[in-house]
Amino acid sequence: MSKSVVKHDPAWAKDFILAADLIEQALGMTCGAVHHIGSTSIPDILAKPIIDILVEVTSLTELDEISFQLRAHGFEAKGEYGISGRRYFRKSRGDGVRTHHVHMYAIGDDNLRRHIAFRDYLRAHPEVAREYSDLKAKLNGESATDWNAYQARKDVFVEATERNALAWFIGRY
Repeated sequence: MSKSVVKHDPAWAKDFILAADLIEQALGMTCGAVHHIGSTSIPDILAKPIIDILVEVTSLTELDEISFQLRAHGFEAKGEYGISGRRYFRKSRGDGVRTHHVHMYAIGDDNLRRHIAFRDYLRAHPEVAREYSDLKAKLNGESATDWNAYQARKDVFVEATERNALAWFIGRY
């Protein structure tokens, strides 16, 4: 499968920092907090080697007006891309291999908490992170030619874990 999962690479943290700096510069005052999310942000688990980034913005309208500045840095604007209230960007290398997914929401959007809660929950519960990693390895082997089947079966685990993560996260703050 071209989108196979691989062993965690500590260089992903540096890749995130470089991309976050570019995003912050491009968005200026519209940019709020920038978070490294997704499996590349969880130590010791398998991940697709694509950096997932979550960005809080002051205004989606302002973001839309200045998104050309992100395109100048190689980020492709995809609009909401199936999720209302989100702006999605992706970046690929010159050979077409995807390197970054960027999810942007207005400050206060519930999706921000959902993503951060999932990440923090897996970081705080290594046994759940290991279960997730093992599932991804298993599904990657079983769905070697069907990425949609891999994603659909993984989503069942993610949705259940996300409910636990949100309850845990809310209880902490």
